[in-house]
Amino acid sequence: MINLILGIVFFNVILIIFKLFERFKVDNLQAIIVNYVVASSLGIFTSNISNPFNYIVNSDWIFYALIIGTLFIIVFNLLATGAQKVGMAISTVANKMSVVIPVIFAFIVFRDTVSTLKVTGILLAIIGVVLTSTSGQKLSFDKKYLWLIIIIFIGQGIADCIFNYAQHFVVEAGDAKIFIASMFMAACVTGLVMLVPKLINGTSKFQIKNIIWGIALGVPNFLTVYFFFQALESNFLEASQVYPILNMGVIVLSALSGFILFKEKLSMSNWLGIAVSILAIAAITFG
Repeated sequence: MINLILGIVFFNVILIIFKLFERFKVDNLQAIIVNYVVASSLGIFTSNISNPFNYIVNSDWIFYALIIGTLFIIVFNLLATGAQKVGMAISTVANKMSVVIPVIFAFIVFRDTVSTLKVTGILLAIIGVVLTSTSGQKLSFDKKYLWLIIIIFIGQGIADCIFNYAQHFVVEAGDAKIFIASMFMAACVTGLVMLVPKLINGTSKFQIKNIIWGIALGVPNFLTVYFFFQALESNFLEASQVYPILNMGVIVLSALSGFILFKEKLSMSNWLGIAVSILAIAAITFG
């Protein structure tokens, strides 16, 4: 359980840093690419593998790492934009609503147990997401960013399913760090493909502050994914429990962080959503 709690905390740190990107005019893509260099380096150096690149190329899971890493950079970049455009709490909700995809996947593929309490908790989680993302009777984000919400939802859901499948069937527990490092390397390469044209045409300019903030982001990013992998690996909870608890925990903590640190306004329905999300976590945990 401690791994899951740490995953929630470090994911919230990531979102706080994203919000600071806006304040300090950080280039999202540049900082995110640097973040992946840092995160992959942490995975490699802490894996204690003498020839990591040869090990990765000859692994059974390299294909999964490439796909997940590519999805990571796309969703991560959109999540950073969302935190700035629609607010910290709402962008998190957009990301975490995708929980329904890996949960259904776990029920079908892993044959996770289905109990009344667990299903009730998942339904409460969905209600909590909706309440946290609404203000009064209206959605609290600008409709012109609806496309952003949809892409984050689908992309994150698919990435979670592939990650869970790889962890369950392909990646050995001892390969967790090097597997995660491979994902980050793939994300870095994809990010560079996206960045280079912008540097060439002048729409993006290199700045040292982007490197500094990327380094700050890389450490909690690696720790978030690592602790999440360990939470799935521990078998303390089933995947259909881990994903909703992680998502609801992040929603509650990020909403409170946005309120306390950035003075983001939360309506009565938002507060009710936070309360429902906490109930959802309890129901799913004991389901």
